[in-house]
Amino acid sequence: MALDSKIPNGPIADKWTNYKDHINLVNPANKRNLDIIVVGTGLAGGSAAATLAELGYNVKAFCFQDSPRRAHSIAAQGGINAAKNYKGDGDSVYRLFYDTVKGGDYRAREANVHRLAEVSANIIDQCVAQGVPLAREYGGLLDNRSFGGTLVSRTFYAQGQTGQQLLLGAYSAMNRQIGRGKIKMYNRHEMLELVVIDGKARGIIARNLITGEIERHSAHAVVIGSGGYGNVFFLSTNAMGSNATAAWKIHKKGAFFANPCYTQIHPTCIPVSGDHQSKLTLMSESLRNDGRIWVPAKLEDAQAIREGRKKATDLSEEERDYFLERRYPAFGNLVPRDVASRAAKERCDAGFGVNKTGEAVYLDFAAAIERYGKEAAYVKGLDANDKALVTKLGTAIVKSKYGNLFQMYLKIVDEDPYVTPMMIYPAVHYTMGGTWVDYNLMTTIPGCFSIGESNFSDHGANRLGASALMQGLADGYFVLPYTIGDYLAPDIKMGPISTDLPEFVEAEKSVKDLINNFINNNGTHSVDYFHKKLGKIMWNKVGMARNAKGLAEAMEEIAALREEFYKDVKVPGSANEFNQELEKAIRVADFLELGELFAKDALHRNESCGGHFREEYQTEEGEALRDDENFAYVAAWEYKGKPSDAVLHKEPLNYENIKLVQRSYK
Repeated sequence: MALDSKIPNGPIADKWTNYKDHINLVNPANKRNLDIIVVGTGLAGGSAAATLAELGYNVKAFCFQDSPRRAHSIAAQGGINAAKNYKGDGDSVYRLFYDTVKGGDYRAREANVHRLAEVSANIIDQCVAQGVPLAREYGGLLDNRSFGGTLVSRTFYAQGQTGQQLLLGAYSAMNRQIGRGKIKMYNRHEMLELVVIDGKARGIIARNLITGEIERHSAHAVVIGSGGYGNVFFLSTNAMGSNATAAWKIHKKGAFFANPCYTQIHPTCIPVSGDHQSKLTLMSESLRNDGRIWVPAKLEDAQAIREGRKKATDLSEEERDYFLERRYPAFGNLVPRDVASRAAKERCDAGFGVNKTGEAVYLDFAAAIERYGKEAAYVKGLDANDKALVTKLGTAIVKSKYGNLFQMYLKIVDEDPYVTPMMIYPAVHYTMGGTWVDYNLMTTIPGCFSIGESNFSDHGANRLGASALMQGLADGYFVLPYTIGDYLAPDIKMGPISTDLPEFVEAEKSVKDLINNFINNNGTHSVDYFHKKLGKIMWNKVGMARNAKGLAEAMEEIAALREEFYKDVKVPGSANEFNQELEKAIRVADFLELGELFAKDALHRNESCGGHFREEYQTEEGEALRDDENFAYVAAWEYKGKPSDAVLHKEPLNYENIKLVQRSYK
């Protein structure tokens, strides 16, 4: 089938406004006759559920956690972008649009990104009205800080817990609608199948994770807001429960999966310490706003630090290599995440790593503490040459900006980052790929929508920091509530959809058969045994740097691992009870398919761009080398029974407003 993105005609600045002026609407009396299922209650799903219910629709919301407050959106620490130009430093809707497309290495859909930039300012107003405690300046105006890939300060924040505060805002809006009976909340439920009737999404099959009961739920439309698939690598910054099952189930029912190889490696994570770990911890990118990243300039100093013969504080300024500032003077430590991650890996691969494994660089706040301390001393009329005083004052200011992050680092690493530089290393974080959607956020299955990180999103090949929260809330609060009405308008006289239809019976049977196969399988290895094996294949051959040989090997190895998994996985317990091993088995089964498609997508894309770095395609300086002539398109894959047989469909990216140029941050 040919992909139809349904992008409106006309100038890019007018597309969204004109679109809203001419779509079909559903009047309030008819909205109460329409049911919508929302799977996932993070920022995207939660804001969508609250807004749709506020409009009058009957919403059924599902999350596998015990409460929407537990969604992984809570872990997004650093901030949320919006083009309000509070700093008066030249920001605008166009500048945010431009930075997002450029940051995505020119692999994003222009029309969607411009819409995102347009509604970004509304998000901040919405959240302030909800009581979200965003940081403020002395005069009362909302404060901003900088993030990677931009030359302006447009990131709104709530210390180091922005995601948590925004999620609580969306959750409070949901609670209002739950209290009114407009949202029926299904906590501890997991979607395991999509029900398609006459070519349209009309419901889901869900498992009650407490009792094990398999349930049928119908609706006139289904919205997937279940997050990304970073845990295909096993070790990632995602919560351990984060998974791809909802998105993968709709893919197998006909929703194309787009750009799976576009996965972000975040540069500021606490390094891996051993095979005992089940996840990695993210240190917010906001830290790069004040922290300076460096390694020893001499190999012998790096070796001495690794062996414990020297400390970071023993090295003078001349003995340090601030490699991001050296290589990218225009942006310095605030280059985009893919650039910073590859630069850190290059230094560590060259032998300059600073922890015992040799896979860590320093993130140092000494200069920021001194700078803030001297400024505070001047303001207070104190001696700015008193080093102890300056350190005390500066530490207090840094603590007010990043205190909870520093406390978290201290608890995990047992080193005080106010005194000793943090150690960081890149880790899997965010997935730019996901289910393909058109301008309406609808997948290739009519009536099935995908929002937030679960769709292939607005970020192209790399997401700029602080844009995940922006996209999730934009989709949920301001985009989907318009576009879903246009789809639902013809269904106002349809009435409730019966769950006794044959399609529901068949979908429920397929879920029960899968569960019974796992429960009755007489295997010898745990689910984690296979998940860890998959993660090592992914990281070693489909991770930060990829090549054709490794990707081809990865596809074969994952296919073989998947076959072994179904033969030899052991799932203890029964189906009709609380059984977390069974939950994991179902999720890992999906990862074992997604991982192969991931490698297939990376193998077919013979270029480097953003988070996708092919070793065969790089400049002399080691930067990503795009091929705009042959690969300026969205790669949307159609399921055909197994990942290796997936069929590629291309959506050309026709840039009318931004000229494709080689991305540079120097």
